[in-house]
Amino acid sequence: MTRADGSDTSHIDTAVEHDDMGGLVRDHHTMDRRSMLGLLGGIGAAGALAACGGDAVVKLASSATTAAPSGSTATTIAGAAATTSTLAADSAAVAASPGSPIPGETGGPFPADGTNGPNVLSDGAVVRRDITTSFGDYSGTATGTPVAINLTVVDASTGSPIEGAAVYLWHCTADGKYSIYEDSNVNYLRGVQVADSAGRLTFDSIFPGCYRGRWPHCHFEVFDSLDEASTGRSARRVSQLALGEEDCRTVYADSAYGNSLSNLGQLSLSGDMVFRDGWEDQLATYNPSAGSIDLLVRV
Repeated sequence: MTRADGSDTSHIDTAVEHDDMGGLVRDHHTMDRRSMLGLLGGIGAAGALAACGGDAVVKLASSATTAAPSGSTATTIAGAAATTSTLAADSAAVAASPGSPIPGETGGPFPADGTNGPNVLSDGAVVRRDITTSFGDYSGTATGTPVAINLTVVDASTGSPIEGAAVYLWHCTADGKYSIYEDSNVNYLRGVQVADSAGRLTFDSIFPGCYRGRWPHCHFEVFDSLDEASTGRSARRVSQLALGEEDCRTVYADSAYGNSLSNLGQLSLSGDMVFRDGWEDQLATYNPSAGSIDLLVRV
């Protein structure tokens, strides 16, 4: 099997299961991402949603209908983007060299992009810099070590910034759970931002926790535009960023992170089902003094 970027994945297991949150196969590594999500849609968390009569899905759809004037989701999102805080317009130009695109990865079973149940991308309120709070009909605020997750999106073939690229980013809570699916009362730690003229965008969030079986990470999807992001389809790139071990150990000393430290002790980047075939282009830089996580994303 090969990745979308041509790299070989034949050495990667076709199924990995671990006993976190009930033993769900959470982040199986496969390039046929949509097919895998469709398979998972019949089991685990998505199955639980169906068993509950799809209340969570209906709730999101209702919120989206209220938010979208004249039935236009794209218009709603564009309007929300106009009021969203962005990086300074006069940001310095990115001096990125050309290189291979960031590896394509699975979005996992909890994307909430419409491919596996709920779709937060249909609600214009998802376009926001601060993703620590819930939006729409949901309430609650995520707790943990505050961080600014800074991504710089550039064209892999030229190194030039991609102004207007839209990124949907999501990650787990400090105690390793995903909103909507594993906690149906909240939808925080999910958001969309648009790259400025330097290809930069920022999410104000918390440092992600570590659950059993997976190295600490954030999921993200890169779209060519905000209109494309509103559909949740045709992402230019679906990938994940990895966090450094010592950085994680420092943050996880905080009791707010529950079992994250002990879970981390049983893992390694080289053994992770997603990152073990190479993580150099996905390993983010954490600056605790600045409270930031930074990654260059070539697409």
